[in-house]
Amino acid sequence: MFMQALPGFRDFLPDDCATRNYVFARWRKITRRYAFVEWDGPPLEATQLYKKKSGTEIVDQLFNFLDKGEREVAMRPELTPTLARVVAAHEREFKKPLKWFSIGQFFRYEKQQRGRLREHFQLNCDIIGEANLPADIELVALCIDVLRAFGFTEKDFVVRISDRDFWTDFLREKGVSLDEWDELLQAIDKSGREPREKTAEKLGKLADPIFSILKTGGKSQKLDRLVGGLRERGLEDYVAIDVGIVRGLAYYTGIVFEVFDRGGKFRAIAGGGRYDTLIAQLSDGAVSMPALGFAMGDVVLGELINETAHARQKLENAIANDRKIDIYVVIAKEERRGDALPQIQKLRDHSYRVDYPLSGEKVGKQFQTAEQLRARVAVLFGDEWPQVKLKDMSSGEQQLVSKDDLMSHVESILR
Repeated sequence: MFMQALPGFRDFLPDDCATRNYVFARWRKITRRYAFVEWDGPPLEATQLYKKKSGTEIVDQLFNFLDKGEREVAMRPELTPTLARVVAAHEREFKKPLKWFSIGQFFRYEKQQRGRLREHFQLNCDIIGEANLPADIELVALCIDVLRAFGFTEKDFVVRISDRDFWTDFLREKGVSLDEWDELLQAIDKSGREPREKTAEKLGKLADPIFSILKTGGKSQKLDRLVGGLRERGLEDYVAIDVGIVRGLAYYTGIVFEVFDRGGKFRAIAGGGRYDTLIAQLSDGAVSMPALGFAMGDVVLGELINETAHARQKLENAIANDRKIDIYVVIAKEERRGDALPQIQKLRDHSYRVDYPLSGEKVGKQFQTAEQLRARVAVLFGDEWPQVKLKDMSSGEQQLVSKDDLMSHVESILR
């Protein structure tokens, strides 16, 4: 057992790390394009922080334990509670609104299934301190652009947008007591994944009017304005109003959205919305700030990339290009190794990616390695010393140059 990864946890072999780096690089590139700045929190928090946000039932989903100081702690299952804690403590230090993103690893003790493991990496993007609708439009646009960076188009995914205020207004009009709201909202949220009869039982006397709304679609000026704002950016083909999206977490307060593949093969790729009261709740009212955000995990995203030919090809091309090296040094004579090593170090000092054989090999095998590594230049140290032979690996052209002129000739080829 100790020689195997724990259930729901992954080993990251070189190809897996290359994929992970590809995902992280695009997450960072697009969020920074939207002027978000990176932050992070600790992977271990007080268990009480999660209880305060989600109730005691959350404990069953946590990797939690008593630390050596007899403190109840848990591996983070999400970032929003940490964000609320950090913002409550430091908000005076920053100009509003805050536009923050984070890439971190998260842990949930739950049954593993397709698209959901016990650990995953996640992009979190949040805007703190802005209550107006343009912030919601900006956040949804960011989510769309992040996915477009992987080569996905409007034919590959859709952002389903809803508004919890639409449903809370409905429940208020029907005279439903506040203590019933969460249960009813969760039933609506699960209505697309459960049998109609089971949902009807949960909804009770409200089943017929709610099913009617879900069938015909609800009217919402706020949602129409949001879609209009995305239309101005040319992004309307990526979104659809779907009032069946409620998001089961009780802390959401307004616009909510989830992203799905068009084929309906996978779990939600991303999801989020407004949580204007959560910071006040977690800080016991010490700090109250409007907030909204979304999270995108690497597991479902990775599955969608693998299932989408053009996105997978984009990934493979990027990884292949990233693995190219600039120079492979061929040591044709072992007595020249001592002469080659200072030149290798000098080339690396100039930021070139350089490799060479760590032990003696036949020259032909060394050139074969250079080709496998997709080196752009091979530099041969042999009988010609103090001259070296340069080979342009793409054209096959070769030339003898003095060791003192090696750098300038390499630069001319690689520029």
